[in-house]
Amino acid sequence: MHEALFYQQLEERKVACGLCHHRCHIGTGKRGLCGVRENRDGRLVSLVYGMLVSQNVDPIEKKPMFHFLPGSRSYSIATVGCNFHCRHCQNYQISQYPHFHAGAIAGTATTPAEVVAAARRTGCASISYTYVEPTIFYEFAYDCAKLAKEQELGNVFVSNGYMTAEVVHHLAPVLDGINIDLKGFTDEFYRQVCKARLAPVLENIRLFHKLGVLVEVTTLLIPGLNDSDGELRAIARFLKDISPDMPWHVTGFYPTYAMMDRPPTPAATLSKAREIGLGEGLHFVYEGNVAGSGGEDTHCPACGALLVQRQRFGSQVVGMRGDRCFGCGAAIAGVWGGA
Repeated sequence: MHEALFYQQLEERKVACGLCHHRCHIGTGKRGLCGVRENRDGRLVSLVYGMLVSQNVDPIEKKPMFHFLPGSRSYSIATVGCNFHCRHCQNYQISQYPHFHAGAIAGTATTPAEVVAAARRTGCASISYTYVEPTIFYEFAYDCAKLAKEQELGNVFVSNGYMTAEVVHHLAPVLDGINIDLKGFTDEFYRQVCKARLAPVLENIRLFHKLGVLVEVTTLLIPGLNDSDGELRAIARFLKDISPDMPWHVTGFYPTYAMMDRPPTPAATLSKAREIGLGEGLHFVYEGNVAGSGGEDTHCPACGALLVQRQRFGSQVVGMRGDRCFGCGAAIAGVWGGA
């Protein structure tokens, strides 16, 4: 157990968790919606501090992060638990583990020093906090991130973007990049599919960008639920209003968990979404997770030159010098050199 950050004590030994926008009020002996933060006699504790269920070396492109040190590897970690209950979660075995196992917490006790040492030993350029929503193991992630920065490693969150503004401001100084899942563009979708709300996610996409963190956005396109032309256009316009340089990943859905009633996303849907995004003025729209889909390379928005060539989870920088297009000299948004 490890005392949690971002909570207040209330009357009758209750606590108010301020980690995410659920802002759970938790009675003594009870847990928040994430299943991994518990009120112990008026003291909120994290049950998953250092309790890792996954430690992998991944290509950074798998996150997906396309504008952050392309071709590098990232040491990826996760605990059990999540503050969303998405019907289509591809990692539901670990995200929903406490709910499936009567509150049990799985994992191997690990220290931040061990995580950073493993990242360096395996030649990784960064640490990714991923697979489940990393906010729910925030205390451990933050301690790792601080130590990683001291060791000149980058830090990347792969997130649903539901943390509170207090957490965003606390995290931003040690965070280099974040991929936020913008799961749809209606509150109805968020409430019915994820048991959450849309507005906080939109606020955090804006806020992380404002604070100077590299933000990439992913939308998993589910046939008939969030893939209409109107919704895709609305997402593209929202992102473009923040920055036309913000990368948008449109990715393919496969039936899983509690959403087996939808077909896989056709490659044509991803192509349509990419065309809509580019047509609305976004400079970087990428297709992914569907065989036969294209649109993974990075081209200069000024002259059209090929900058980064990608195949599956591999990248090769072919047309850049530093952060600029080799052909026309235009600056390309991203983190291309040292973290």
